[in-house]
Amino acid sequence: MSADPRSALRLALAPRSIAVIGASENPHKIGGRPLAYLARFGFKGAVYPINPTRDEVQGLRCYPDLQALPETPDVVIVAVAGDQALAAVDACGLAGVALCIVMSSGFGETDPDGKSREMAMAARARQRGMRVVGPNSQGLANFGSGAVASFSTMFTEVAPADGPVGIISQSGAMGVVPYGLLRAQGIGVRHAHSTGNDCDVTVCELATVVAEDPALKLLLLYLEGIPDPWNLAEAARVARQRQLPIVVLKSGRSAAGQQAAQSHTGALANEDRAVDAFLAEHGIWRVQSMAEMVDSAQLYLKGWRPAGRRLVAISNSGAVCVLTADAASLANMPLEPLLASTQDELKAILPGFATTTNPVDITAALLSNSRLFGAILPPIARDPAADAFLIGIAVAGAGYDVDAFASDTARFAAQTGKPLVVAAPQRSVSDCFKVLGLPVYPTEGEAVRALGQFLSHAELQAAAAARDLPAPRRPRRAGPAAMLDEASSLALLAGHGVTVARHQLCQTEAEAVAAFAAFAALAVLGGQTVVVKGCTADASHKSELGLVRVGLGDAASVAAAWREVTLAADAAGVHLSGVIVAEMVRGRRELMIGARHDPVFGPVVLVGDGGKYVEAMPDVQLLLPPFDGAQVERALRRLRIAPLLDGVRGEPPLDVAAFCRSVVAVGELMAKDALGITQLDINPVIVGARGEGCLAVDAVVFQEVRISAGAAAAAAADATEES
Repeated sequence: MSADPRSALRLALAPRSIAVIGASENPHKIGGRPLAYLARFGFKGAVYPINPTRDEVQGLRCYPDLQALPETPDVVIVAVAGDQALAAVDACGLAGVALCIVMSSGFGETDPDGKSREMAMAARARQRGMRVVGPNSQGLANFGSGAVASFSTMFTEVAPADGPVGIISQSGAMGVVPYGLLRAQGIGVRHAHSTGNDCDVTVCELATVVAEDPALKLLLLYLEGIPDPWNLAEAARVARQRQLPIVVLKSGRSAAGQQAAQSHTGALANEDRAVDAFLAEHGIWRVQSMAEMVDSAQLYLKGWRPAGRRLVAISNSGAVCVLTADAASLANMPLEPLLASTQDELKAILPGFATTTNPVDITAALLSNSRLFGAILPPIARDPAADAFLIGIAVAGAGYDVDAFASDTARFAAQTGKPLVVAAPQRSVSDCFKVLGLPVYPTEGEAVRALGQFLSHAELQAAAAARDLPAPRRPRRAGPAAMLDEASSLALLAGHGVTVARHQLCQTEAEAVAAFAAFAALAVLGGQTVVVKGCTADASHKSELGLVRVGLGDAASVAAAWREVTLAADAAGVHLSGVIVAEMVRGRRELMIGARHDPVFGPVVLVGDGGKYVEAMPDVQLLLPPFDGAQVERALRRLRIAPLLDGVRGEPPLDVAAFCRSVVAVGELMAKDALGITQLDINPVIVGARGEGCLAVDAVVFQEVRISAGAAAAAAADATEES
């Protein structure tokens, strides 16, 4: 067996031989359908039916077991039930089979016992160097090689055609539904693979190999979970090298959907914001529906390399022009006016009541003069205002030269080399454009949405390609964690580059009063008052326990606060490691930084609006380390509060750069496995006006208990000295 675990996957896409355990004479049974497909779709390798009760199956010699075969097959399909399936997989492993496709069900998708049997089966296969697809898999289908080792009925109902699209799915149905929709559009599909329960080979790992296929121009994935994001990251890396776009439909966005995913394949639901951030980081576009997945496919196949988002719309209907402008606005595709010189050329061609800015409304004059359409395209092609085009033919037919419209549009698209979509609701009209290979949609709204996805994905791919992404790695498995008290949390953060408010941990009332006197003398950021807080590792929300006093401006009130806080701690049964006296920091806005170690994706960092309402009215963006300040600022600009960053109603802009530096420091901190940070919350971070900086005034850090108390104390001491 090869040392490369993916070599068996490559072999499975173009095997030299395939055996079917549980072979059936009936081509409509699970054990019979693959045999029929291998014969029908041109598989050139050897095919070995295995069934101890028959001498011949579907015209092929049948064998009683694996040992009777003249050779060890590259791939074996297991199409028997229950314990027979387990025995068959074990026999394949012992025989040296490279890959086994288990179509049998009744495993992890049913109950915990089934999951246990599934995992034990996979473990035995791994020990013997064999890869397993499934169980509960509809199989693998490569129409390029004819290796259609699948029992999907869709391939009987919808004739296949080799083409530039690959589909990989955990679900059998969701592997062939896009196949059927694409074939209805006349688009060929080369790969249609369904991995089932993913006990060994996952969608993500299979994608790393399918993405290598030079014939592909688009790869579609349906995921119910992402248990191995490192494989998906590797697939994205391979795809970037070939400029191959990957589009993902990931179910389980809602709580109900997550529960359904668990019951369907046993997939663990991933936290959805982390999924979005991970996919975007790697240039993968996430769609929300099957329609979105396939509607833009024809655009990806054109080989266009868009340079921007500016749209020019041309139609013979004023209403279509208006609706296109509305849809383009929602899709962030500006319709900039054409140059004055271009408009002069158009005015010389079109009637005086036509619109020549953008959108260009040819009006119903097109019925009287079909040559108007072809005449206006050359001037528009020369105008620099467009990155993409929409042609809307609301109504045409008798009296219109629709064939000329289509050929003029095709010539125009070839001349500009820019993305172009057509909106034509009439079948007789749309067919004229489709036959020339132009992307056609029934309405301008659908056309703009598809075009918007294509342009946005191109931007996402370019951004991922421009970043020096680290090699994919598996996240560490975090152990049990304990909460640090606030003083230790702030010290740890300060020691790793996060700016924190000046504070002092006090053990006596006298120390608290002395700390107040020192802070009052410094008056940092104009602060004349202090905050007194109980410092404890027993509670993260101290205000609710009466452990916080704010706005203290004299020694007497600080002394009283120290006594009140210590009494409140006793009443709540909370152990205090001391009392913090901190400067009362004033700034322009409260923001927050959060982070946690995600068991699937590793460290993730949240940034957003802060303060006490952060949970009630969340406005956050998620980042995956490593990232730089520019990436943090782009995330901040996606917040609902983004306009406040630049100042409104005479307010100065915020010191975004200072805040971004603290966020980058948190990302670097979370990426240091040796520190064992599992979660942290810094809220609020008080941000001043530009040039005034920002200060973290409260923080909670959770650290793995494997990090010794002595090491944590030493880190805190070092951080205190540095600060």
